Amino acid sequence: MADPDLVLEQTLAESTYLRLRGDIIACALPPGQKLRLEPLKTQYGVGISTLREILNRLASESLVIAEGQKGFAVAPAHEADLREIAELRLLLEGHALALSLERGDLEWEGRVVAAHHKLAAIEKRLLAGEARNIVDWVRYDFSFHNALISACGSAALLSLHATIFDRFLRYHMLASSFRGAGVVGDHQALFELALARDASGAVDMLAGHVGKGVEHVLSTGVLKRAA
Repeated sequence: MADPDLVLEQTLAESTYLRLRGDIIACALPPGQKLRLEPLKTQYGVGISTLREILNRLASESLVIAEGQKGFAVAPAHEADLREIAELRLLLEGHALALSLERGDLEWEGRVVAAHHKLAAIEKRLLAGEARNIVDWVRYDFSFHNALISACGSAALLSLHATIFDRFLRYHMLASSFRGAGVVGDHQALFELALARDASGAVDMLAGHVGKGVEHVLSTGVLKRAA
């Protein structure tokens, strides 16, 4: 029988990891910020040893950097990193998308339709000026892209893609702005190409979509301010 105290400690560590990770992706902990253990201990309510384990785990995901004797800091944000992440995302997502369009069944189609419906609804509100917070849009954006590739047949590929997607997402959260009608059109086109099982067309559209996302982030000037 598992030790209840150990189970509780592991549960707390995992929930703290998710909180801290989420705060980095949302830029509540901005790029370059020093992650000092004592303030984090108070803020997140866990011990120093647990924090070290969490920060090392986040460092393995390239969301945190270890600075030797200086401790830890949130990974910096710069153009070269954004472009590299975009290339990795496209490599993984494009491959998964082609596999998913080949293997997807009726259940997959249902997931794609449902995810696109939710995404389109929040995008309509954003375009109409009824919503200004992009957090919900970000959540539905990932859900849509994840639904598109969900029939690829590889749990490892989906997990790796989710990690890279989050790193890409951090830059959009840093820019904190919605790309507008262009991104809505991209999503509609991806949706239609996916249901038509047009793998080459969908992958080409995805490449343009990701590329325009990179240029949007750069156009805001936020990386110059973060440097």
